[in-house]
Amino acid sequence: MKLNTVILAVLFLCIFTVQSAVAMGDKVEHKSGIVLAMFGTTVEPALEGLLNIKKKMEKTYPDTPVRFAFTSNIIRKIWQKRAADPAYVKAHPDVPAEILNVQGPLATIANFQDDGYDSLVIQPTHIAPAEEFLDLSAYVEALASIETIKAKFKPFYKLVIGRPMLGTFGTQHPYGEDIKTAVKAMKVDVERAQREGAELVYMGHGNDHFPSGGSYMQFEHEMNAAYPDTLTIVGTVEGYPPFDRVLSQLKHVNAKKVYIRAFMIVAGDHATNDMAGPEEDSWKSMLEKEGFTVMPYLHGMGENDKVADIYVQHAADAAKDAGIKLK
Repeated sequence: MKLNTVILAVLFLCIFTVQSAVAMGDKVEHKSGIVLAMFGTTVEPALEGLLNIKKKMEKTYPDTPVRFAFTSNIIRKIWQKRAADPAYVKAHPDVPAEILNVQGPLATIANFQDDGYDSLVIQPTHIAPAEEFLDLSAYVEALASIETIKAKFKPFYKLVIGRPMLGTFGTQHPYGEDIKTAVKAMKVDVERAQREGAELVYMGHGNDHFPSGGSYMQFEHEMNAAYPDTLTIVGTVEGYPPFDRVLSQLKHVNAKKVYIRAFMIVAGDHATNDMAGPEEDSWKSMLEKEGFTVMPYLHGMGENDKVADIYVQHAADAAKDAGIKLK
């Protein structure tokens, strides 16, 4: 009986050892990457806002590749044309190759997958959870839902999207807290306006057929609660709140000076033309026509390190929630 017991124990030990060796041999290494997804810009100086966010992300995760993706088809085509022009490339040595050869989110995600990365965080640089963010979310959710007959052929182990600056729907990360974090990051704008004795006006993008104005209005409310000595007003190029409301609010407090900046990650076409351009329908021109002294600040919010940190944190949250390791 004792001999049989010993033989049986040895047999079980051998089986366990073989199974453990097989399991270790089949262990899958999940490689992680980050896609910084944004509308994009064709204005060279405006790239600084995007590059700063990428630099901060790479500093936080030096062993995780970070790649750009521009969602605008028109902007990507312009960069493709520039990349094919040797004269342009020579005249703009400061424009990185990753911008010249930038791709859309689907292509960027696919290239990551081709390179063996199966765990990706798609971090948008959007401000509010509006049309562009929801479209990008649809892409991510569709790709993440792909199932295969054999699990090992599934293209992605984890594929998730991070929150925009002002947060999004859900209880896990309350959007009100994200807005308050953004308000803290904007303190530097209030200080600039105060030095000039001016009121602070932000020009957001907005949307004609999506209620993104709610996020802007709550941000405005929290700004005025946090910095009551300087009036903050938010308007949008499209949708609500409109420019007419901005003008009405300034007149209501008998403002004399106005410090304006784009409530956007880059100071691109909207900032240089719609906000501060010489045309009669720019915000600067219309405000000056009403007697205000206007001081435009032509820098994207992505150049603010504290704003860049918000996107880094949102990527970290998305990764942690999904069980993705960023190094």
